[in-house]
Amino acid sequence: MKKKSVVTKFLSRRILLLIQLIISIVFLGYIYYLKMLPMKYYLILVGIIALLWFFMSFFIKYGIKKKKKENKYGMLIFSKLLSLVLSISLIIVSVMAFKGNSFLSNITGSLTQTRVISLYVKKESKYKKLSDIQKDLKKMKVGIASEKGTKNINTAIAEMEDATGEEFKTKDYKDYSALGDAIDAGKIDVAVVDNSYSALLEANHEGMDDGLRSLYQVEIEEQVQSVTQKTDVTEKPFIVYLTGIDTYGTVSAISRADVNLAVCVSPKQKQILMISIPRDTQVNLHRNGKMDKLTHSAMYGIDETISTIEDFLELKVNYYAKTNFSGITNIIDALGGVTIDSPYSFKTLHGNYKIVKGKNEMDGNKALCFVRERHALPNGDFDRGRNQQRLLKAMISKAISPKIITNYSQILQAVEGCFETNMTSDEIKSLVYMQLDDMAKWETFNVQLSGDPEISYKTYSMKGKKCYTMVPSKKSLNSIIKIINKVENGERIKEKDIKGLQGA
Repeated sequence: MKKKSVVTKFLSRRILLLIQLIISIVFLGYIYYLKMLPMKYYLILVGIIALLWFFMSFFIKYGIKKKKKENKYGMLIFSKLLSLVLSISLIIVSVMAFKGNSFLSNITGSLTQTRVISLYVKKESKYKKLSDIQKDLKKMKVGIASEKGTKNINTAIAEMEDATGEEFKTKDYKDYSALGDAIDAGKIDVAVVDNSYSALLEANHEGMDDGLRSLYQVEIEEQVQSVTQKTDVTEKPFIVYLTGIDTYGTVSAISRADVNLAVCVSPKQKQILMISIPRDTQVNLHRNGKMDKLTHSAMYGIDETISTIEDFLELKVNYYAKTNFSGITNIIDALGGVTIDSPYSFKTLHGNYKIVKGKNEMDGNKALCFVRERHALPNGDFDRGRNQQRLLKAMISKAISPKIITNYSQILQAVEGCFETNMTSDEIKSLVYMQLDDMAKWETFNVQLSGDPEISYKTYSMKGKKCYTMVPSKKSLNSIIKIINKVENGERIKEKDIKGLQGA
């Protein structure tokens, strides 16, 4: 009697069906564990998987009979291949689900922020890397600014000294604007800067950031104070503070907030109210009650910005979500670009991109430059806020399209490390479960705080320095607070409620 080969045994009816059964059970178990699929759909899925197994059992058996009676192998080979394909498909879907779950775990539950301190030289400097300055450190002064304290600066310098093997001789310019002046004038070649306060460095030299090269960075991790209040996201209205910081690299970095959106969600009414607050809005800092620009509040940590916005809009933030320049470009590129309808034609300051009036196809970098632009727009920061909302809508539209499945892994990789939130993965899963359960249509309302531009020399962070600010309109602010109260009370928003608040 001829012995069966290992391949023949592996491809036997019993082994193939056993493999399909085991994979099916593991797949169904994992889907149940995720708790994202409503029970009514889960039971349907169980029924489909069970029917497929019984169908394949019958199909392979029928192929065996066909082979014995007619000596034809086609049906048998096809049925076995189909069983293998089904098993492999279930494995692929399971892996995708596992990746998605791991991704949620990695971007959620954020409780830390990172203070980044850099060793800077001008881009045209002869120093291209850290080793280039080692031989000159003994005879040069390293510029610092002590106005916001020196504890973190000294910690960073100690690490930089270990890296170079040389002791730093520092010159304290006291405040960051004076340090910026010294860098611009070429009075110093090297400076140690806390990136959180880069806005102060640029006080007299807008865009200085773009003209600097970082030779070394020290990252100091800090705990975020718990200022948010969690809630049942499927039963009660909740508010998410969505911010975009003006940095590349680590998303947890403390830096200015370029994008400030308060997103009010009503799960019962199926409505979302998106409030854009211009970065230059005059607010009173929560920490001391002093007047400052909203964007500057983020220099003191995201918890300070959240508390300041809570005071300003008379609301309670439940969660926050944060991204940065790297996040925006990476996500959009992974989505395959976005289409944005611009009401104006203009050229961006960053990147020199030509934006036409009407529809524009944009990759990540072009979209980033589009939402950063304000100088070329007729209404400045107001138009920038509206462009930020346009980009967010375009990204959501692309993300929910069926084509996303083809870039699934790339999108997860793009978002991870460039986006974080203090929502838990279970809370996000519960929202997905709710949406799949009722498949409801949502209404989205966009409003923007308006006001009058004002040049101020009295901001807390840049006192005595020229600052472009916006004095919020009391009428606009009170109207927005009134709508927020409706959302928080579970009431339904109507178009008349937002009349005159959408901007020009």
